[in-house]
Amino acid sequence: MLLSRPDVPRPSQSARDKAKSLLDERLGPSKVLTGKDACERFVRDESEAEGEVPDAVVLATSAEDILKALAVAREAEVPITPRAGGTGRTGGAVPMAGGIVLATSGMNNIVEIDRKEGVAVVEPGVILADLHAAVEAEGWFYPPDPNSLKSCAIGGNVAENAGGPRAFKYGVTRDYVLGVEAFLLGGQRIQAGRRTIKGVTGYDVTGLLVGSEGTLAVFGPATLQLIPKPASVMTMLTLFTDVNQAGEAVQAIISAGISPRCIELLDASTLEAMRLAGNPINPAAGAMLLMEVDGDPAAVELQAERISGVCDDVKALEVLVAQDEAQRERLWSARREMSHAVRKLTKKKLSEDVVVPRQQIGALLDFVREISERTGIRTLTYGHAGDGNLHCNFLWNEDHEMPAVERSITMLFERVIALRGTLSGEHGIGVLKAPYLPLEQSPELIALQKDLKRVFDPAGLLNPGKIFPPTQHRAC
Repeated sequence: MLLSRPDVPRPSQSARDKAKSLLDERLGPSKVLTGKDACERFVRDESEAEGEVPDAVVLATSAEDILKALAVAREAEVPITPRAGGTGRTGGAVPMAGGIVLATSGMNNIVEIDRKEGVAVVEPGVILADLHAAVEAEGWFYPPDPNSLKSCAIGGNVAENAGGPRAFKYGVTRDYVLGVEAFLLGGQRIQAGRRTIKGVTGYDVTGLLVGSEGTLAVFGPATLQLIPKPASVMTMLTLFTDVNQAGEAVQAIISAGISPRCIELLDASTLEAMRLAGNPINPAAGAMLLMEVDGDPAAVELQAERISGVCDDVKALEVLVAQDEAQRERLWSARREMSHAVRKLTKKKLSEDVVVPRQQIGALLDFVREISERTGIRTLTYGHAGDGNLHCNFLWNEDHEMPAVERSITMLFERVIALRGTLSGEHGIGVLKAPYLPLEQSPELIALQKDLKRVFDPAGLLNPGKIFPPTQHRAC
């Protein structure tokens, strides 16, 4: 079953006892949790994945703490699961075999902001919104902006290659990680990458580590590229009768050479969830685009006028422009709380983040509605229309509906691949999507990635059960 735990072997009792003893000896009780109640807080992230209660949780506050924890994991032969903010949606930080959880949220210092070079050095526990505020106070800008920005941490962003609404114009986390301090199982430290904007020395190990979902290394401080802060930003909310009309507007905007920094799409079911959450939205609207443009003030005004003209051409119901920062924040707060609003509709929810070519967005949305009709599972969709990254949500109440949910997800993934898309745009594969990796990737490519995993983690102890379905090799 999709939501069942993969068969990752739990370490023996003697190995677990040895690990706890070594952690206590080398880190001290103030940095190690072993009580069941305390450890249970680390058994889940924000996905539906269910793991095993860890035997110990290391509260790392320094690179030395990480090195000691990784050395203990290797010596005692117990699995170790890295964890930053714990906001992942595919189970990346969920301990599938118990063992040790290595929590880096206590490493939360912004080490440096170099105003002359446009570079920041940031520990893995720094909350993304805090980094945004700090660099913008210096006149710089760090674009990646997942909707969990007020609670997600840089370490997790780097591990999952997080994106967000602004990725359409500015790209994802990988595009801004110049270098990273990384720690390998057993206690080896490497400094990958560089501090300069350009650099082609050797293999791009940094690019490999970003998005590796904690299966290759644990991250320490990351060196991030910043760009100049846009002088002006304007947010627009546009309502349409249906998603096809909204999709037509997206295509027309991009074809016209306009580059909004984000284009967010919400379908009819999502708008209904927003209405139920107390947001007054025109009842005639069956779709919404939330768009934002930035840059020089005059250029921003011109872009907004051109977008309004395109929306008028496709006969949008309404075009609203935020008049000040407070209005902008109100528009975005409703979007960022979308997942929580949707979760209130039913007892259980699974959000699948997929990507299709922009011209196939309408086809995918039509198929999602067809899935709901064929399986009886309620669906709603929202996401980043500018780059084709949509979040298809499946909602249900009772356990007996699970087979229908799994059929729905399989149908979705198969259609995404048929439309020449990809299974994940920003949430990663984790444990929940691991069974479906062969839909997109060939056996040869999967085997090559498993070989890379073995180079970094020969014992298969670092975040086992993620990305690849488990086989005889513990991590693969």
